[in-house]
Amino acid sequence: MQTVMVIGAGLMGNGIAQTAAMAGYQVILVEQTEELAKKGLASIEQSLGKLIRKGNISEEDKQKVLDRIRLTTDLADGKEADLVVEAIPEKIELKRDLFRQLDLLVQPDSILATNTSSLSITELAAVTKRPDKVIGMHFFCPVPVMPLVEIVRALTTSDETFQKAESYARQFGKQTVVAKDSPAFIFNRVLIPMLNEAAFLVYEGTQPEDVDRTMKLAASHPIGPLELADYIGIDVLLDVIQSMYEGFQDPKYRPCPLLKKMVEAGRLGRKSGTGFYSYGT
Repeated sequence: MQTVMVIGAGLMGNGIAQTAAMAGYQVILVEQTEELAKKGLASIEQSLGKLIRKGNISEEDKQKVLDRIRLTTDLADGKEADLVVEAIPEKIELKRDLFRQLDLLVQPDSILATNTSSLSITELAAVTKRPDKVIGMHFFCPVPVMPLVEIVRALTTSDETFQKAESYARQFGKQTVVAKDSPAFIFNRVLIPMLNEAAFLVYEGTQPEDVDRTMKLAASHPIGPLELADYIGIDVLLDVIQSMYEGFQDPKYRPCPLLKKMVEAGRLGRKSGTGFYSYGT
């Protein structure tokens, strides 16, 4: 098990790629365009630079990590990968299409893992001819720093695949918890409704600063829920709470209308420059 293919070089994908490369794996980082792939690599270089400044790694270590990462726009370049981790947008139709392609491209024994934070692993496994080798590996942001991975078994995931996924996570330097394959798993099942409720407070007239200040002072949260929503991305937050609402068919997960309006307006948080707060360019 020497090669890991990561699909998607965004915030989560480049973090997973960096983590795997730092653990000694050869990494194939796939994006739709060369420009997006290079942008992901630049983020990895920046992250490694921070580790150098903190004295955690040397310049030589940084170069070794970068040398282990290969950029490509062709999924077929990862056909020999032992582990595939997808980190594409949280849209079930996109992920289903990708898993169908991967099932035909990569070697039969490869494990197909998804970094989804809320979607059904069993549904993704069902579109492949290797449902026993499909599993959820939900990393947390920023991936190189956060110590946890949620391991989520599909109904069809084999014990062998589960054990290998746990082994990968440990070799990546992570601790693991086992989550049931239900909408949002463990962490987001608790977190996302809180962020959605914070958005409802703003929708009803409360100032974002007052919501965040309350949670930081009264609950000792290091970051306010609306600040966190901006960091995650309002579009991502909306996708997850929408999938929970549809998955549980429970009105308590109804997405806040303000989130929908913000996404329509392009106010996606830090990445767009404006969300619940405004950010300098």
